[in-house]
Amino acid sequence: MLRHLYIFLSLIAGLCATAGSAQELDVSTVTRPPFSMVEDGGQTGFSMDILAALSEDLGWNYDVQRYDQFSDMLSAITDGTADLAIANISITAQRETLMDFSQPIFESGLQIMIPADKQGSPSLMRALMSRELFLAIGIAFALLLTGGMLMWYFERRAQPYFDRKINDAWFPSFWWALNLVVNGGFEERVPRTAFGKVFGVILVISSLFVVSVFTARITSVMTIEAITNSVNSVNDLYGRRIATIQGSTAAAFLDRRDLSYTSYDGLDPLIASFEAGEIDAVVFDAPILSYYTSHEGKGIGIVTGAVFLRENYGIAFPTGSPLVEEVNQALLTLRENGTYDTIYRKWFGSRN
Repeated sequence: MLRHLYIFLSLIAGLCATAGSAQELDVSTVTRPPFSMVEDGGQTGFSMDILAALSEDLGWNYDVQRYDQFSDMLSAITDGTADLAIANISITAQRETLMDFSQPIFESGLQIMIPADKQGSPSLMRALMSRELFLAIGIAFALLLTGGMLMWYFERRAQPYFDRKINDAWFPSFWWALNLVVNGGFEERVPRTAFGKVFGVILVISSLFVVSVFTARITSVMTIEAITNSVNSVNDLYGRRIATIQGSTAAAFLDRRDLSYTSYDGLDPLIASFEAGEIDAVVFDAPILSYYTSHEGKGIGIVTGAVFLRENYGIAFPTGSPLVEEVNQALLTLRENGTYDTIYRKWFGSRN
C-alpha cells in the first residue's frame, strides 16, 4: 500500500515538475506596427500572433515585457532577463555573435519613405514661382516694356497707334511689343519712321532670342525641380535630410553608404519629426513604412522605389537556449498546417 502511495505521489510530483517547466516564459518586445503593438489592452500584430500560435503548439505560458527602445529589447536577451524576443528583429551576423535566432519568420528589406507631396511630376506652378524663373520673367517684361516705349517715343507722331500721352501709352506700347514677339506684330501698326523701322527689325530678330531663352529657362527650372524632388533610389538621398532609428540595420546601411542621417531612439519620435516636415526621407523596414503610409500616415507619406537590402526577421534567444530547436520545429509545423499563411494574410494580404 505504501509502495503504491509512493508511486502515486512520485507521478504527481513529476507532473507538477513538467507543468512547472512548461513554464512561464518572459518575452521582450517593442512596438512596431504591424508586427508588435497593443490594441484594446491586448498584444497583437503579426509577430505576436506567431508567438501565440507557437505557445499553443508548445504548451507555453508567457509574460510580455514591452520596451520603449529596440536596443533595450535585445539587451533583455543578452543579459538573460528574457527567454526570447520577438518583433521585427533582423537576423544579422553581428547579432548572431550575441544571441541565437530561430529560422526566419518573415522576409523583409529596407525602403524609403518621403512626404506625399514631394513625389510625382513637377508642378508648373511651383516652377513658375521659383526665384530664377521669376527673375527671368521680370527681365523679359522689362525688355518688352522698354522696347515698346522706345517705339512709342519715335513713332508717336507718325503712327496713329502710338499717338497718345505717356500716361496712356505704356500698356499699348507693351502690348505692341508683346505681340511682336509672340505673333510677329500687327500689319496695320508697322513703324513709319526710319528709326522705327530699323528698331522694329531689331526687335523682331531679338525676339527670337528672347523666346528661346525664356523657353529654355522654363524647361531647365522644371527639369531641375523634377530631379531634385524625385526620390526613387538610395542614390537620390544624397544631400537630403535623412532619418532612421538608432542601431537598426537601416542605420548600418546608411553608414556604409556614407549618407548623413539623424537617428532616433524609437519609431514614435521619428514619425513625429517626419510629420512635422523636419525630414526629407526615412529609411527603414519596408513593411513598417508600408503599414504606416496605408494607415495613420495615409496622405502624409508614401514609400518609393524598390525594396533593397533584403533581410529576414527571426525570434531571438539567449545564446545556447534550449528553446531554439523546439521553436524551429514548431515553425515548420505552422507552415505545413497553414497557420503561418493564415496569419500572414491577416496582416499583409496574399503573398505574390
